Amino acid sequence: MTTPTEAESRSLGDALAAEHSAVFAYGVVAAFSNPTRAAQVATAAAAHRARRDELLDTLTAAGLTAPAAEAGYTLPFPVTDPITAAQLAAQVEADTAVAWRAVVEHGETADTRTLGVTALTDAAVREATWRVALGTDPVADPFPGQP
Repeated sequence: MTTPTEAESRSLGDALAAEHSAVFAYGVVAAFSNPTRAAQVATAAAAHRARRDELLDTLTAAGLTAPAAEAGYTLPFPVTDPITAAQLAAQVEADTAVAWRAVVEHGETADTRTLGVTALTDAAVREATWRVALGTDPVADPFPGQP
């Protein structure tokens, strides 16, 4: 990766912060999720860990300081049962989509934009699967990552 611009660096740092938060949130989702969703939760959590690690490597290779994970994160609402756990998972995916859309918007290189589009698409697909589980209509967000 070439040296990113300030806007590109900021968006990548924000995406990493979103991925750190997602990894934390999926721990809560796992604790309260319906056991029949265990594979879905594990797959999504692993995807966020892999994306986080990939982004850490990308930022390090570009000579940037990657933001560290916080000790804990404030959840957007209380999670007390399988329904609120699924709602949190859907919200996590919507939030990470916002961060990755910013990477696409601020990406100066094809590599950065490709990373952003791939991550945005993955988050949108995971959000849709959670929306299906929740019975949300419409299932897919027509403009994923749009705040």
